[in-house]
Amino acid sequence: MSAHRLAVTPWETPAESWQKMLVPDSEHNRELARQVRPPNWVPPVPARRYNLVVIGGGTAGLVTAVGASSLGARVALVEQGLLGGDCLNVGCVPSKAVLHAARVAAEVRRASWLRVAGGGAVESDFARVMERMRAIRAELARNDSAQRLADLGVDVFFEQARFTGPDTVQAGNQELRFARAVIATGARAAVPPISGLDSVPYWTNESVFSMTELPRRLVVLGAGPIGCELGQAFARFGSRVTLVDMAPRILPRDDAEAAAVVTESLLRDGVEIMSEAKVERVERTRGGEISVQVRSARGAAALAADGLLVAVGRAPNIEALDLEAAGVRYDARQGVQVDDFLRSSNPRIYAAGDVCSAFRFTHAADAMARIVIQNALFFGRARVSQLVIPWCTYTDPELAQVGWSEEEARRRGADPHVVRVDFAEVDRAVVDGRAQGFVKVVAHRRSGKVLGATIVGPAAGELAAHLATAVQHGVRLSSFARTVFPYPTLSLAIKRAADQWNRTRLTPRVQWLFSKFLAWRR
Repeated sequence: MSAHRLAVTPWETPAESWQKMLVPDSEHNRELARQVRPPNWVPPVPARRYNLVVIGGGTAGLVTAVGASSLGARVALVEQGLLGGDCLNVGCVPSKAVLHAARVAAEVRRASWLRVAGGGAVESDFARVMERMRAIRAELARNDSAQRLADLGVDVFFEQARFTGPDTVQAGNQELRFARAVIATGARAAVPPISGLDSVPYWTNESVFSMTELPRRLVVLGAGPIGCELGQAFARFGSRVTLVDMAPRILPRDDAEAAAVVTESLLRDGVEIMSEAKVERVERTRGGEISVQVRSARGAAALAADGLLVAVGRAPNIEALDLEAAGVRYDARQGVQVDDFLRSSNPRIYAAGDVCSAFRFTHAADAMARIVIQNALFFGRARVSQLVIPWCTYTDPELAQVGWSEEEARRRGADPHVVRVDFAEVDRAVVDGRAQGFVKVVAHRRSGKVLGATIVGPAAGELAAHLATAVQHGVRLSSFARTVFPYPTLSLAIKRAADQWNRTRLTPRVQWLFSKFLAWRR
């Protein structure tokens, strides 16, 4: 692997690192830059005072800025890197484009199983896969473009922002005064303190999409969502992938039984998983390859790699903001400290998204931004604790979680009843050859209200939306039994769960009463 393909990535702030998101220099990356950081952008003349100054142009910042401006507020947005944040540039959009290509490659390999000619060995043109990803990213960038924001009435400044007082922000050489401000600077890839790591080239999610060549051997540090998603994708493209994590299993935040289903799938795709393993040192060998020295219960091992991906978590972007000047309390790991209304220790300043939340997802940032608009501009009392935030890991199969698990329901004093339906019982899943996995719904034993759910299987993220709605609005599981679902669809797994729940209500005494009543009707 040539050195220019894999640049050393120290722990950086976005201001120092956004340029690497535009590597390689290509038509699509140049178009991306024209949209989300125009090279000839002329900053506007600041207003005397803004209703809202938004710091950060990712999902939380964009939703806040556009929403507030559409309601008549005078809004400024300050972004030090690329508009669109992680989601557009190094997160949801590029990763899902790559994952889709990897999934298609896997589908073609299994075509013979479906009695379709042409299955078997597949060669992926990795460079063209990545080029397609960059084309899609550039196309979608129009939605987050600086010109679109300006057309909607938002004053956009491409500068490093820092607070100079409780109601002022410095953006370059401009001072912006505000009635309210929102910190939405997001988070970046965390880099662990591993001996030798700073002296070898490696990727994070912020640089991995600059790849143009597929590494023959890839070691992934971290078996969370990013590590599992990309590890599986690269294995499907042809890399020999090894996942290394200190936890006893992959996806430790998710249901253990569901994570085991994903583990089986990763192993089938050729991913080697080293759990409860500590990386003690990383170094370059004389031959130019990377040696990752690992110790686990099985002893010490040296993993030879052509590429190294670090995916061990996220760290909030707060260092350059001078939060002390604004009286905003923060924690280096958790980010800006906010109350249930997303208000910081300075009542003029709010925060939203990854910079203040444990739920570091695009949809969570969007939801929090809407709360900020209500509370900051209109004396609202919307609470972040009232949100039901599902999440999904887009491996194959997908793994989605909504609301409470059975264990959490018990801890919170609820009386849970768990209903489980295997996708092997769902006709559409069987027909599609996607019968691996299950739907597990946690309902209140007496009322039947849906408290949470775990889904591992095809389209788990799509199915989770139904159950997230149920949890958010206190819907009873039996309501799904009374709903007519189209057949054959995967969503019938939820209806089957509801039918199963209803059968638990049919106790021997109820059956006896029914039999007596029906005998009388004869």
